[in-house]
Amino acid sequence: MIITRTPFRTSFLGGGTDLPVVYREIGGAVLSTTIDKYMYVAVNRRFEETIRVAYTRTEIVKRPEELRHEIVREALKTAGVRKQIEVVTIADVPAGTGLGSSSALTVGLLNALYAYRGESASPERLAQEACELEIVRLGHHIGKQDQYAAAYGGFNFIEFYPDEHVAVTPLQLPNDLLEEFFARIRLFYTGLRRRSGEVLSEQNKTAERKTILYKALKELAYAGKDALLRGELDRFGELLHEGWEIKRSFSAKISNRLIDEMYDLGRDEGALGGKVLGAGGGGFILFFCVSRERADALSRKFQALNIRELEISYEPCGSSLIYRG
Repeated sequence: MIITRTPFRTSFLGGGTDLPVVYREIGGAVLSTTIDKYMYVAVNRRFEETIRVAYTRTEIVKRPEELRHEIVREALKTAGVRKQIEVVTIADVPAGTGLGSSSALTVGLLNALYAYRGESASPERLAQEACELEIVRLGHHIGKQDQYAAAYGGFNFIEFYPDEHVAVTPLQLPNDLLEEFFARIRLFYTGLRRRSGEVLSEQNKTAERKTILYKALKELAYAGKDALLRGELDRFGELLHEGWEIKRSFSAKISNRLIDEMYDLGRDEGALGGKVLGAGGGGFILFFCVSRERADALSRKFQALNIRELEISYEPCGSSLIYRG
């Protein structure tokens, strides 16, 4: 039995510049952190010669090619595992909520399958193979940031170069700054779920005529990194608001009336800035408040409106092997 635990992530600035159609032209940069919400993957040798996969449904097949779960199917082929195996996945948060669950699954599953074979895969290998699997082989209209966040873990500044090179730079932030940072963050569930590829596909189509906006998003990621390294948390919150204003101008699918109302309420109650996590259109909305006291007040406000909050904290580690038996 092998069990891996792979963290979800929250992305703050630069999202969208990790799309191939963007970074191949102007390069990309994203600022993100992993959080204490996870994808768990368990794999075990099966007595029967078949393959059993359990998620929201259960599949039992003779060959990987027969699986309907496309990520599991392609991961088994990538790792060279073709029979007599059982795969079970469990997530802390549902898919389609903007926390990078799809890529966390891909990275965590590859990690588990290599461990099952007695191999150790580096974060770089896991991230690269996850990108190849999701973007190239499955043709998902997504970027590269989630795979690298899940594989490496921690608070990172990730740069994407036109030649496909990816540079992951961990931010060495003092513990007291990290504590204050997360104390000011609040996540609320919009109640809406969506497929990120549907939103990002539209952004792909418009990328060429919106190069200036993508460059602005990229520069915000650099500015956000510098603000954090200087300990300027208020400035970071203001940059989040600038980024949201740019992102919502890309596509009508990124925001909607409900999201706009939630965002405006958050700003009225003390949030310096915020954003919808992931591609947009649903999932979780993140706010960065002027103080932890105003963040607590914002929580009470949304609680009174029966809007569900997701409490998060910092996770420094990427995909990890937590059980081998």
